Amino acid sequence: MIVIRNLSKSYSVHKKEAGLLASVQSLFVRRRIYRRALHNIHMSVNEGEILGLVGANGAGKTTLVKILAGIIHPDEGQVNVLGHTPWLRRNSFRRQISLIMGQKAQLWWDLPAADCFILLREIYGLDRREFQHSLDYLTEQLDVRDQLHIQIRRLSLGERMKMELIAAT
Repeated sequence: MIVIRNLSKSYSVHKKEAGLLASVQSLFVRRRIYRRALHNIHMSVNEGEILGLVGANGAGKTTLVKILAGIIHPDEGQVNVLGHTPWLRRNSFRRQISLIMGQKAQLWWDLPAADCFILLREIYGLDRREFQHSLDYLTEQLDVRDQLHIQIRRLSLGERMKMELIAAT
């Protein structure tokens, strides 16, 4: 269940005029403008419903997803995902929610997947026994157990995506 009330988010960006003089001046004095990514969003998604986000570049789709995953904080508003406030990033929330975004990998290219998973376990302070149980289950379900000790760079795209899914879980 997702409930969103009065959600807004703006970003500060530097505005630079065209030309060499403006480039030099911008090294010393930066002019900031604010871009509104989300404004007064109200919505809810019930259990079992499927939601698709469609919109132009800059419409706020990624910003909304990052707020729902707890990666960024909104400027104002309330968000409840499965009974949690996402940006508090409590362990009980992180165990239930994962986010995979196509433009950013969370696995280290030069390491085998098994080493990446251990690093992520340490970074997030996950319980070793729960972690190993989840890892065993997911590698079996996704049929990638034999690829755990292969460098990420040497995996096929499909195998890398499966490993990214495991890492996000």
